[in-house]
Amino acid sequence: MLRYVTGLAKAYTPGRPWTDYLQSLGLVILVSLLGQSIRPFLDPANLVMLYLLVEVIAAVRFGLGPSIAAAVFSVVAFNFFFVPPRFTLTVEDAQYLLSFVGLLVVGLVVSILTARLREEVREARRREAQTAASYDLSRSLAVALGFEATLQTIITYVREVFNREVIVLLPEEDELRLHTLVPDFGLDEHERAVAAWTFQNGQPAGPGTQTLAGSGLQYHPLKTARGVVGVLGIEPADAGGLLTPEQTRLLELFANQAAVAIERMQLAEQAHRSQLMLEAERLYAALLDSVSHDLRTPLASITGVLSSLRDDQGYLDPATRRDLVENAWGEADRMNRLVANLLDMTRLQAGAMRVTREPCDVQDLIGVALAELSDKFQKRPVAVSIPHDLPLVPLDFVLMAHVLVNLLDNAHKYSPEGAPIEIGARLVNGQLEIDVADRGLGIPEDKVTRVFEKFYRVQPPNGSSGTGLGLSICKGIVEAHGGRIWAHSRLGGGTIFTMSLPASQPEEAGLEEAL
Repeated sequence: MLRYVTGLAKAYTPGRPWTDYLQSLGLVILVSLLGQSIRPFLDPANLVMLYLLVEVIAAVRFGLGPSIAAAVFSVVAFNFFFVPPRFTLTVEDAQYLLSFVGLLVVGLVVSILTARLREEVREARRREAQTAASYDLSRSLAVALGFEATLQTIITYVREVFNREVIVLLPEEDELRLHTLVPDFGLDEHERAVAAWTFQNGQPAGPGTQTLAGSGLQYHPLKTARGVVGVLGIEPADAGGLLTPEQTRLLELFANQAAVAIERMQLAEQAHRSQLMLEAERLYAALLDSVSHDLRTPLASITGVLSSLRDDQGYLDPATRRDLVENAWGEADRMNRLVANLLDMTRLQAGAMRVTREPCDVQDLIGVALAELSDKFQKRPVAVSIPHDLPLVPLDFVLMAHVLVNLLDNAHKYSPEGAPIEIGARLVNGQLEIDVADRGLGIPEDKVTRVFEKFYRVQPPNGSSGTGLGLSICKGIVEAHGGRIWAHSRLGGGTIFTMSLPASQPEEAGLEEAL
């Protein structure tokens, strides 16, 4: 990019007219001194060629005005130094008048043609520099990742090209938010009002414009076909350092490119938000269907049992009544667990659940979780392996017991009837690791990480229902303890869920920090 910046700087460097005129006069004087040394060997008429050379050099190097001045100076110097009588402006021989006219006319023609060619070359170089700079900015914007990177690219590029401080203001919550590379750069109320006027009216404002010329920065609207998307502000280099017309045109070109890039990023963000809203609607619809089904099923079972007990009480033997009551109890417990998971997830997302750590006995923790699932585990062997010297660990007993219950219930759902479940605990490098291992079908490798997502379920072989919230709740609670949880396949079939928790007392933290 430095090459384009250098080219633009050369293209937009303002001229120094008085210096150019003085240099043209200096060339005439230099040629006159040179002519004095060779005058004895040449006819005066031949010395005219030296002055023609000066006129061409002045036209190529300094432009139209200095070259015309060089033509006039050349006629006067030729007459004064070389036409008899010398060192006067009188002419004895009328033939020299024709030489004067020819020298002046040729000088003027050469000056005009050369200056026109010089201006065309300069304009071509200016357009080339503009095109190259515009292309380079477009390429930089194309590879910029993210909204902030796009803004930083725009500000950095315009800042380097014009060597002036640049800001961008974008609408956000009914006001224009300032974006700049200078941390302590600020805008007072007056400047913000000028920027707001530019944004609302879509017209430039500030120094060098016809509107609000007393402001400190010059503001340009970032306009697209859909309207104004922001405002670009550029600071004068000094008290009188206004932009030239060429610089203003280039800045407008950059502003158009910046507007398109910003609009593209805004549309991408809108599309992303729309996609998220669409996914959220689908997720809520799926959740509603799942919850409706999962709630209706146990309610239907409980209603059927109660109806049978009410209407057919005289025809039911004690064993049948007991089976019906146990079935209703199991369905009620299942519905209670479903509602509890929904409430826990709501509390997790709202940050209303906090971790209260107290020294806990891991064996008691596992015992409480197994006791809560005692009805389900009556016909399933459970092996517990805990070192006898395992110290007390700071945990939230109630929450971690809930995590173990969810993991054990998950292992029960995905394991064949009668297959064993193993629970292990140990200390590893200052971390408490607790394993829950089953001998089920296992989890496919491409779904191991997804099982901890909300509402994601691997369909169990027995077709049991669920909302897919249990493992997500486990992950939130474990991470709120400063730990982590993961799953991996087990050698010989099955899955192992492992959670690693700090064995020492960390600082108090809320669950909202983990989510």
